[in-house]
Amino acid sequence: MTDANYAPQDAHESTDKRPIVAKFGGSSVADANQVRKIAAIVRANPARRFVVVSAPGKRSSGDKKITDLLYLCHSLGEQGLDASAPFAVIKDRYLGLAEELGVHGAWEWLRDIQQQIAAGAEKDWVASRGEYLSARIIAEFLDAEFVDAIEGITFGSDGRLHGAETYTRMGARLGAVPKNKVAVIPGFYGQDVKGRIRCFSRGGSDVTGAIVARAVHASVYENWTDVSGMLMADPRLIPNPKPIQEITYREQRELSYMGATVLHDEAVFPVREAGIPIHIKNTNQPDDPGTKIVTTRDSANTAIVGIAGRRGFTIILTEKAMMNQERGYGRKVLEILEANGISYEHSPTSIDTLSVILTDEELNGKEAEVVTEIRRMVQPDRIEVERDIAMLAVVGQGMVHRVGIAAKIFVALAGAEVNIRLINQGSSELNVIIGVSDSDYERALKAIYDAFAEEV
Repeated sequence: MTDANYAPQDAHESTDKRPIVAKFGGSSVADANQVRKIAAIVRANPARRFVVVSAPGKRSSGDKKITDLLYLCHSLGEQGLDASAPFAVIKDRYLGLAEELGVHGAWEWLRDIQQQIAAGAEKDWVASRGEYLSARIIAEFLDAEFVDAIEGITFGSDGRLHGAETYTRMGARLGAVPKNKVAVIPGFYGQDVKGRIRCFSRGGSDVTGAIVARAVHASVYENWTDVSGMLMADPRLIPNPKPIQEITYREQRELSYMGATVLHDEAVFPVREAGIPIHIKNTNQPDDPGTKIVTTRDSANTAIVGIAGRRGFTIILTEKAMMNQERGYGRKVLEILEANGISYEHSPTSIDTLSVILTDEELNGKEAEVVTEIRRMVQPDRIEVERDIAMLAVVGQGMVHRVGIAAKIFVALAGAEVNIRLINQGSSELNVIIGVSDSDYERALKAIYDAFAEEV
């Protein structure tokens, strides 16, 4: 497949002179054929001047992830063990990619990295080399300028991003790239104030892309992956769910929290603060419309954008007569959770009851201690623990303007013979949270999806 016969119809041709930042994930850089697709996408629009890339992803289920292999190399080196076997896999992968693309220099880059690992390079430095090598090879193939992420992205000694400094430094560095040149930047890492490489959490190349978009005042941040945007429900549970063409940052945040995500959690904030839209696109089907994440949208005709859910919750319910007149009751319960290092998810209340919903990961064997402390501190008339709870979120800013949304949800669940264990709606009226037994989760999700899918 050549660039010419692959070249996509471009969706961003306009009079807007601001640049486009295009981030390509691991599946998009997995092999030479995928990189050729990147080249066609970048060349389809001269505004795509800044390209952020991940380390190569899996080509098949039998592949090992490059970043996992790099972490393994570091771990073996730390223990004084031979890391040559996993590094050989890394080397073969990159040399094969470079050879197919006609790129020279990969031998030297790999040799230097192997020597640094043998000399005891730090963990984050080793992990970052996957993106570094990917960017070097792709920059050479595109005849683009390689810009190392450490030239702009700065972390403090506490590991937190120095946002303002980063945007300024990265903006200045990328502003020096000639106007007729594309720049390729490796994702996932930057450097701290002492010059040491520091990585974001896994999937952090999405964050790098957002930082670059903010730094260059991009018209749009394109996130290219192997799916055509976000879907209204989990495709593993709902056959062929409808795509979401437009969603607000707030709506995306709610769905992401409940597990429906194609972006790193922290990737939204740099561009959201600057009002830069995100466009999730499919490298393999570049003409698909994808999903646009925007500040505001017209929700007059689409009250609900999506339904998502998570399993693995526990409810601790307390009841006490005249609880509403007992000052500090809720504070004491929440302080018990804080003292045990537990974050809570939701806390629905009534006049005489207070419930806290926790993930099983947070509770993590502390249930008996928490219940004992609650009994001692607030002396409830009744305390119950309900396990194996699944939570579903029905999300859409349009529900605040639409009568009957909650009724429609409850009718759908009743028709599916699903018993509702709890209901919670935030003050923003952006979502309705429903708790059901884990055994009812899939049936509940399907019932709610079927009730709203025709509106979308």
